Order: sequence, then C-alpha cells, then structure tokens
Amino acid sequence: MLYDTLVAAARKGDALDDVRLAALDRGRGLVALLDRARRNTWDAAKAPEDYAAYAAEDTAVRGDLNRWLDGCAGADARAALLVLMLAACLDDAPLWRHQRDMSRLAARTGGWTPAEAEVLLGCAADHRGGSWFGDTLMIALTAAGALDAGGRRAVGPALRLAHQAFMEGHIGSYERPMIAKRLRALLADVGDSLPAGLVPSRDAWAAPLRERAREAPEADVASFIRHLDGLSSPRPSQKWRRTCVSLADAADARGAVAECLRILAEGEPLCSREHGGHAGWVGDQYHYHYLVHQNHGDLARGVVWAATVTGGAETVPLLGALALRTGARGDVTQDLKLAGAAINALGAVEDASALAELGRLQMKIKDRALRKQIGTALRAAAERQGITPEQLVERGVPAHGLGPDGTLERTLGAHVARIAIEDAATVRLTFAGADGRASRTAPAAVKDGFADELKELKALAKEIRGTLSGERARIEAIMSDGARAWPYGEWREYYRDHPVTGAVARGLIWEFQGEDGAWRAVMDAPDGEPVNVRLWHPARAALDEVRAWRERVMDGRVRQPFKQAFREIYLLTPAEEETKTYSNRFAAHIVHYRRLYALFKERGWQSNFLGSYDGGYNGEARGEFGGGAWRACFYHEPVEEGFDYTPEYAATDQVRFERRDGRRWLEAPLAEVPPLVFSEAMRDVDLFVGVTSIAADPEWADRGEDRYTAYWRQATFGELTASAEVRRAALERILPRTKIAGRCALDGRYLVVRGDLRTYKIHLGSGNILMEPDGAYLCIVRGGRTGGGTVFLPFEDERLSLILSKAFLLAADARITDETILRQLSPAR
Repeated sequence: MLYDTLVAAARKGDALDDVRLAALDRGRGLVALLDRARRNTWDAAKAPEDYAAYAAEDTAVRGDLNRWLDGCAGADARAALLVLMLAACLDDAPLWRHQRDMSRLAARTGGWTPAEAEVLLGCAADHRGGSWFGDTLMIALTAAGALDAGGRRAVGPALRLAHQAFMEGHIGSYERPMIAKRLRALLADVGDSLPAGLVPSRDAWAAPLRERAREAPEADVASFIRHLDGLSSPRPSQKWRRTCVSLADAADARGAVAECLRILAEGEPLCSREHGGHAGWVGDQYHYHYLVHQNHGDLARGVVWAATVTGGAETVPLLGALALRTGARGDVTQDLKLAGAAINALGAVEDASALAELGRLQMKIKDRALRKQIGTALRAAAERQGITPEQLVERGVPAHGLGPDGTLERTLGAHVARIAIEDAATVRLTFAGADGRASRTAPAAVKDGFADELKELKALAKEIRGTLSGERARIEAIMSDGARAWPYGEWREYYRDHPVTGAVARGLIWEFQGEDGAWRAVMDAPDGEPVNVRLWHPARAALDEVRAWRERVMDGRVRQPFKQAFREIYLLTPAEEETKTYSNRFAAHIVHYRRLYALFKERGWQSNFLGSYDGGYNGEARGEFGGGAWRACFYHEPVEEGFDYTPEYAATDQVRFERRDGRRWLEAPLAEVPPLVFSEAMRDVDLFVGVTSIAADPEWADRGEDRYTAYWRQATFGELTASAEVRRAALERILPRTKIAGRCALDGRYLVVRGDLRTYKIHLGSGNILMEPDGAYLCIVRGGRTGGGTVFLPFEDERLSLILSKAFLLAADARITDETILRQLSPAR
C-alpha cells in the first residue's frame, strides 16, 4: 500500500517526523487516490484488449483527484500539497500529473507553519538531480515566502540548504533567474548576506573574489557579489553600473574583478573530468574544457561588466580575448552568453581600442547571434559619435605604434629589433647587429638579456598580422557595396596613409571623382585634389579598361591584396531572367559536405548543419552583401539517405536574394539585385562549388562505377565558370613569360601542354588532365607544394598554381620518375 510506504519514508528520526505523518494522516484519502492511479497500468504487448478498461479507470481517477484538490482549503490544502511532495520523492508521477495543481495550491493557501515550509524545502532539495527540481523548489519557496519574519528566520537553515542544492542542481535557464531572485531575497531577509555556493568554491577564475571575501568586511563584499550575480540581462542599466562602481569601491574589489577577467581570458580552463560538465544535463562520457559552469554564469557575466566599468580601456584586450575564446571554436566549449557579455562590454568602452577590437571580432567570429551583437555594439558606438558603423570601424583600426612607413624599431642592447609590414600579407620581425646585417632569428644576446621585451615584440607582430588580415577581409567585403564612397581627405587619412590599412589600400585600384563628376581609375597617387574616392570593380568598367588593368598588374608584377583586376564578373543570364526569383546556375552539383560547411564559415556565411534530425535535411546558407542591405541564400541538401550523423555528400540547389526591410528580410527578384551584390554573391557560390565539388577530386576516376561517376565525368571537363575564365585570362598573360611557353597553348576550356611522350589537356576549371591521342585520364595527386616555381602570379589561386605546376611537370614528361605517373603514360610498360 502506498500509505504504508510513505509513512515508512516519513520517519526520518528528525523534528519534522510529526509534521510529515500528520499530513499523511489528514490526506489519507488523497493517498488512496494516488495509490489507485499507480496501480492502474496497461501493457500493450501482453493485453492490448485491456486498453479501454485502463483508459476508463484513468479518467475516473483523474476526475476524483481533481475534485479532491479543488475542494480542499486551509489545513486540508496544506496537507494535500505535503502529501503530493512526499509522494513525488518516491517517483515523479505526481509531478508530471499534478504540477500545476501543486503550484496553485501553494499560491492560494495560507497559514503555513515554519515546519511545513521546511518539509517542502527538504522535498525540493531531494529533487536536485532531476528535471523537476525547479518546479518543486518554486513551490517550496512560495510557501516559505508566505511566512512572517519570525517564520522565515526559523527556516533559515533549510533555505541555506536549498540554496546549496540550487547551485549544484540543474535548472533550465528560462526559470533559473526567477528562482534565484526569490531564493536570495528570502536569504537576505534572514540575514544571510553571502549564501553558500554563490561564489564557486574551486574554480580558478573566482579565486580573487573568494580571497577578497576572506580579507574584507563581509557586508561590503557580500553586497558587491550579490550585485554581480543579480545581472541577468545582456546589458546592465546605467543604475546597475553606477551601483557597481560604488559597491566595488566600498569592497575595495576593483583589483579582484580585474584579475577574475584576466583569468577568464587567459587562464587554464576547467576540465570536465575533474570538475564535471558545465551543465547538469551533460553526461560524464565526454572529455572537454570550459570556462564557467552554467550555474555561475550570471556571476561571471557580472564580473565582466564590473571589470569593464571600473577598468575602462585597460580591459579591452582581455574582453576581446574572452569574446574570441568563448565565441569561436577553440580550446574551450562555446559560451555564447559569456562571449556576448564581453562583446557588449566592449561596446560600452568609449575608446578607439574597443572599436578596433570589435572590428577584429567581426572578422573572426562566425556565430550568427554574436555577429548581431557585434553589429549592435558598433551601431551604438557610432550613434554616440554621429558617424556610421563603417566609419567607426575604419577609424578604429589600430596603428600598433607603427610609423607611417609601417615599421617600428626597438633597441635591445647592441641589437635593433624591427617590425615591418612588407606587403599586404607579410609582417616581419628582424634583428640587426652593429654590422647592420638583418636576421629573422633573435640573437642569443637578445634571447638571454631581453626575454620579456622579445616576448612583447613577438606578440605585437602577431597582433599586427591579425589586424592586417582583418583589413584585407574588410576591404574586400566593400567590393559588393557599390554605394560606398569616401571624401578624399577621409580616405587618405584612414586608408592610404594608415600604417596598417595603407599596406592593403596601396595595392588596389581606386576610382577618384573630380570636380567635373567623372570617375577615373588610378592605382598610384591621383592628379590634383579629388572630391570622392571609391573602390574600383571590374563589373563597373569597360572591357578594354579591364584588359588594360590586367596588363598593368602583370607588367608591374603587382601582387594585389586580393583578386581585383582579375576578379570574376557574374552577370544575369537569360535563364535567370526567365526564372525571375532564383538562379539554378550552380544547382545539381555533388559536393563534399563537410568541406562545404567549413567554407561557409570561412567566408562568413551562416548555415544550418545537415544531419539526421528534424529540419536537418534542408540546408540554407546565407551571406550578407552590399553593406548588409542584401542577403544571398544558397540552398543544398543531402544526396544520400540513411546516414548516421551527417551526410558525406550534398547536392546544391537554388540561389535566391533577399532585401533588408528593417529587421525583416524580403525576397527580391534577381533583376532588382544591384549588379555588384549579384556578382560578389555568385562569386562566393562559385567558390563553394568549385572547391568542394567531387569534380575537383583527381582520384575520383579510380572509384569504378560509383553512383556519382556520371556527374564527375560531366562536370570535371565541362564548360568553364567565371572563375575558370579569369584563370584562362591570367594564363594568357603568364604563359608567354615562362620557359615552357613554346610547349603550351590555350584551347577553349583546356591548357594544352606538349611533352616528349604525350600531349596533355589540363582543364582550366577542375585542373584534371586528359592525354592525347586516346583521351585517357591522367591522375596526378598534388604533393605538399603546388606552386608554379618562380612564376609570378597576380593573385592567390590554389587551382591556378596547381595547373601551372602540372604544366611544368608534363612539359618535361621525359624526366618524370614517379612510377605511378609513368604507368599511366605508358600502360604497356
């Protein structure tokens, strides 16, 4: 009988036995109904015909229970709630059946005694490891909150135990703040200023706060810590910030929170094997590292903001490091809330270094939600200064102490260390002795005598490389923004003459607008004093002008920061005019899915991950263009069924475009998409397909009659895409300058190479090879290096380098010694 079981469990030998037993006796009729519900079972396998009887009894019991609970009041209602909580300690059935009834009973019932509230708190603590912990704790706190001041003091020990269970248990993030607020308010009423477990007892990042609590008067530090933990919103109010500063000063805790932030940003992470998972729902079968347990997330975010409002610009490097550490996939598991706190805190720092850090994060963080927060922080900072977010970013690019020529020197004893930006992709740290000879390796005298200074210089060089890389990506993104232009003086200050950005800007073609309104493209200094400046794009230029710029880049051996003169142009086709709202130009390709997903992230596109879950069979990648006013959507899906976790291959589908309308996105016809937006978006999609398609896999021909072989044969030697056409245009200028020019010719979609043994046709799209005269396929797997020797290339293109390296190899095929290639050249060998 359930009654006997509950009575036995109620006898714990403490002062509350009488309370538990009295409730069970008063609610004996309710216990009988619960017992009746427990005994009503049905086994579909053994007695499928008994379901009707089971369902009828279940309905009858539910009706009787509802009438019992609706009809009780006063002492009967309190006893009923105690009975349900005690029964829930045996199994969860009363909770999933009657949780709402229990919450209503607690809210509408008065006259609670301290002992009854203590029993409820104890029952809730027993659920700390279960999914109903939050519900039971809120029910118990409702009863405790109804007590008078004396009653609350009487249940103080039980409240402290409940708080400890709260800090150790798993409660959903949606209900945790409300429970924490109510529980800590009750503890404050009973004089517990710093509840146990509020500060993590072992976590390294909280050690400075623990130490401060031991050293300082308890009330001051407790008030400060409670204030930090009370931050549950992404951005604190001005009142919270002012109060934080005054409480930090009263507790003398500025140094403590600064050190906490440093440990979060740079310290050793927590190991799941030693500290358990970062959340209650995480099992112990995984080994990973994290920074903060979710139960201490509010306190950690409060620390981040406290360090910011008390430390100002000094916290910027640490905030940036923390945002990157927890917002990007690295040595610790992602913590998007902590990363968001660091990003929002950066947005609140009114210093140029904070803006530069936000700009750097915008280039490195790929998570969609965090990128939105970065954008919000930049817009807020821009509004404060009365400029656009784009202007804010370009004005915040750090100079890192470099001179106008992009160099910095430090004297280290008898040596001079020099950091120099040599080009748009290279930052070099060198050391020169008394003889003036430079070395890339630090001399022993520098390593031994100036170890700290050397470490700082290496770190600075790394920061400059990061800024330079970010500037290349940022300026290339402007290629899709046809409306972006700068007053000449502003462009000269923040682009051409900037120590870092200038290294990128001076290698690009710019258009300058004169007083007459005409635009003229120039790579060097313009004539006179132009009015405005914009970035040159070949889609806006005449064909002869594009050819002329390509010749100039080749003749001057100009290695541009990114592909500009030889940039691909994608125009609307008749087929796309016919489909109106979507393009099938890159549809029906078979791609390596994981490579595709990684490339989405690398190029800053946001995409769901294909997998065997609800919604995981429809892929949609989105990339923003035109300064964020437009968005391209690239659809894809698995090509096979029955995969375990994620598909190995995906099939590409349509590309559509959307226009931003406030916070919404509205689908737009292709004809309305600005030409530069369309061209740049389709260029990205072409890259996705070209790099990840199985047609680019040279070993695919060895797979026999694979289900995708037909696609491979059709795509690997098919018509050239825009990127392959640009590759052809580059080869037209490169080949005449090489020693194999007499053995090479461009024929349609192929580079034809005449060797001594065979003639070879290298496809300009895939890089795959056919041999004459029989059209046999030649498989050459790339080695560790794929460059074209010392041949100058006007832009980075791995496929172009691969094609040239194959051309040089095959032009001298008589000197090939690799047996795997020789067997293919002479099958009868």
